[in-house]
Amino acid sequence: MTAIVQLSCTISSLEPTSAVGLEIWLDDTQIYNTEHVSETVNFTHEFADTDGDRRLRFVMKNKTQDHTTIDEAGNILTDCRICITKLSFDEIELGTIFVDQAVYEHDFNGTADTVHDKFYGEMGCNGTVTLAFTTPIYLWILENM
Repeated sequence: MTAIVQLSCTISSLEPTSAVGLEIWLDDTQIYNTEHVSETVNFTHEFADTDGDRRLRFVMKNKTQDHTTIDEAGNILTDCRICITKLSFDEIELGTIFVDQAVYEHDFNGTADTVHDKFYGEMGCNGTVTLAFTTPIYLWILENM
């Protein structure tokens, strides 16, 4: 019998009236999709803990220049950002493992070249946060603590 892993996280928007969306992908399968993160979502998904290389991706979409207010001096006054917190496998919160391992790829909503940034829990640009990991999950967690 194959073991099952429960993936969970909390998704929220710092500007819930702005229609900015989020997709979650596990490997090549979309496991969550919304066009508007309008309220906090406690997301869970179960998957088989079979041996292999895996990839979890969070894709922010639909953000436009209208979602950011900038003053005459170029300072950002308001901005829509999506927060991904409490990422856990089988109720083991990844915390710094997520920060250390995840890569946030974006192009500043089309205003610059693509960059690969660290991810600190908030997505402010359309782009993808990718966490590569391996299963069995408990071995990967132990190796990355």
